[in-house]
Amino acid sequence: MSNDLQWYLLRKNNAFIVKRVPEGPIFSKEAGNLANLHSYKYSGLVNAKTIAITESPSGIQISTVKKGASPQAVHSARAVSSIRNRSGGRRSAGVVAQLAKRGYRPDLRKAAIARASAIIASQKEKKPSPPKKLRGKKAAAGPV
Repeated sequence: MSNDLQWYLLRKNNAFIVKRVPEGPIFSKEAGNLANLHSYKYSGLVNAKTIAITESPSGIQISTVKKGASPQAVHSARAVSSIRNRSGGRRSAGVVAQLAKRGYRPDLRKAAIARASAIIASQKEKKPSPPKKLRGKKAAAGPV
């Protein structure tokens, strides 16, 4: 079945559609959708080549569809690789960009890098906030 026909059948009704506001944007929570937007371009269900970037305990996990995989073999058709946080944000963004450009989905390169960067930023430990400085009369009086 062609990708266009699949999208025609799935675009109105599927389990992954998220409609929060009646006139607002329609989101999607499917696995291969990098931007979480309900559109043909980003859909992980209808496109044959998808890149799924998810969070893992050690860093990020990149899942792609193997070349020449059967459409019926869902789990065994996926190749999974992971990038550790110790590698650094620039290296992981470069790996994701090369993977997207190498023939999977060059049009989604920017979205893939954005997803990977957001995951890496969320996994970083936050710096402790500095203590509040006394201002005005409290600062002139000195510590109590």
